[in-house]
Amino acid sequence: MTPAQLSRTVLHTVRRAVEDDELCVAVPERVKVRTPPRPGCGDYATNVALLLARGERGEGDALVIAEVLRRRLVRTPGIARVDIADPGFLNITLDAGSHAQLVRDILSAGSRYGHGDSLAGVSIPLGSADEVRAALVAHVVRGLVHAAGGVVVAGRGPVVRPVPVSGAELLRSLGPDAARWALLRPAGHDLPDLDPSRLLSQREDNPLFRVRYAHARTRALMRNAGQLGLAPEPQPESGAYDHPAETALLALLADHPRTIEAAARHRAPDQLARHLVGVADAFFRFHDRFHDDCPVLPSHQHKPSAVHRSRLALADATGAVLAGGLHLLGISAPEHL
Repeated sequence: MTPAQLSRTVLHTVRRAVEDDELCVAVPERVKVRTPPRPGCGDYATNVALLLARGERGEGDALVIAEVLRRRLVRTPGIARVDIADPGFLNITLDAGSHAQLVRDILSAGSRYGHGDSLAGVSIPLGSADEVRAALVAHVVRGLVHAAGGVVVAGRGPVVRPVPVSGAELLRSLGPDAARWALLRPAGHDLPDLDPSRLLSQREDNPLFRVRYAHARTRALMRNAGQLGLAPEPQPESGAYDHPAETALLALLADHPRTIEAAARHRAPDQLARHLVGVADAFFRFHDRFHDDCPVLPSHQHKPSAVHRSRLALADATGAVLAGGLHLLGISAPEHL
């Protein structure tokens, strides 16, 4: 279940509670869910009960509304648990089957995971530009709009801070991948950092390196798994996908389609770039810090198990998201670094 699907589920739950006269509130147009800021608070959280309690027709406090929604949500397939936190937040935990299905969906779509029709019927105004950064942002936004099923119509060019160098100079000093990253990762109102010593550094303090290295690590895992005769296969009964490092990574993978839509809608490819950095960092927490207790691949003295196949599938899905996101930015995703 993706955040967008969960948002629609919560909204439907509010609507049904109103129709059944359990709640007397104005049904909102949309409901937002987000990843909780702290581990142990479920996979997603929503403040919908607080917002409904503040509405013009709201009756009773947020905790009462939250309890009505909790009882209904917990019966929804794919939701394992719903907890209420003061002053009225709903913390939602998905079941292992839902996590496994997400991984299957990503592996089925491959690098095109997140492409869809979320912007179907939506026109995004966008014009051409001559300045190198504005021209690149416009080009990438067109691809993002197309990936989300929208249509680009004539409008003004992207509003970004220009750079004091030409495209040819950037290519000479940075190469195509680092040049694109340098111009796309900062928000439009920020001035890009064009220092080659930072952008070309193969160290962890270089975000582009972390993203591409995370992708290369997922490919290395797949190669090593092939040598062991181990195939990726998410299996919810295995007990995988219940560690905070796994659920945090899964939440970011699930949010990938919504990130593509938001980057297209707001003509802001920097949102996708920052999302990829978050995915890469979550992957390293999953793979490195979690590795000693629960390795993705079995050690020599252990036989491959369902847990290993499930965790390998999660790593493979992460690689697909990173490759697809980099492709939308026009940046290569090498299998070796």
